[in-house]
Amino acid sequence: MPALKPSGHAARITWLGLVPHRDRKAVEGAPVASMQLDFGGLVGEVHAGLTRPSCSRVTAQHPRGTEIANVRQVSILSAEELAQIADRMGLQTLDPAWLGASIVVEGLPDFSHLPPSSRLQGPDGVTLVVDMQNRPCHLPALTIEERLGAAGKGFKVAAKGLRGITAWVERPGTLALGETMRLHLPDQRAWQPGD
Repeated sequence: MPALKPSGHAARITWLGLVPHRDRKAVEGAPVASMQLDFGGLVGEVHAGLTRPSCSRVTAQHPRGTEIANVRQVSILSAEELAQIADRMGLQTLDPAWLGASIVVEGLPDFSHLPPSSRLQGPDGVTLVVDMQNRPCHLPALTIEERLGAAGKGFKVAAKGLRGITAWVERPGTLALGETMRLHLPDQRAWQPGD
């Protein structure tokens, strides 16, 4: 019996984007109609690659800048949670390009809390493995401030627990707007360490 089971849940892709460069002052993607993913991630995207330098998220494990496996190749957001962030910030909408998103999906509740190691699988078999919840970052806040002024300062607080997930490519393929990705979940109970 497989340890990963297809669930009855699926998500429709509502937005795809590519971040063409890394800028320490802001982050902004450009919308695309489809994306080609290989084992390093989105071809031509700044977050792509089989490895990456370690960052502040893993300083308890590795000194900053240490070469590690890149399990943050793709940033996936939920349309529903994006609307919640915008509402918390007092905005009508929030452009996913300003958050450096790769993919926005709709239809999966509690999206930012999908279990690590879950899979999202596209129609051609392309498969993304959930690494973990993405944490709010200061770079989208700076981008939002550039566009909307002071409203950007509230991003990190508004996005807490709603920033989506990061993922890596298990099986290459292509994704396109409007396609559906099926959720596969690990057949494993939650960790219970005891006292």
